[in-house]
Amino acid sequence: MSKDSVLVYSTDGGRIEEPKAAPVRPKGDGIVRLQRQTSGRKGKGVCLITGIDADDAALAKLAAELKKKCGCGGAVKEGVIEIQGDKRDLLKTLLEEKGYKVKLAGG
Repeated sequence: MSKDSVLVYSTDGGRIEEPKAAPVRPKGDGIVRLQRQTSGRKGKGVCLITGIDADDAALAKLAAELKKKCGCGGAVKEGVIEIQGDKRDLLKTLLEEKGYKVKLAGG
């Protein structure tokens, strides 16, 4: 066996799954960026909030609070909070009240 070969099946235990490493999120520069995006969403606009250095549970809690205050839906995907609709001005004031430094990014 060469050093590059990987065991994928064993008659003793069946299919062998390699443990997957958790994706590493890059550290932010301390600035939260608000971006409006419509591409790939059938014309529906969403606001993307990036640059918040927090774990997934804290991001989900913040996203739930923002969705409730905006009165709309959204999701957390790969460390990015998505809020439905163009609510950048409201989101900027809400995040600044929480002590974040916010920039409007994109067009």
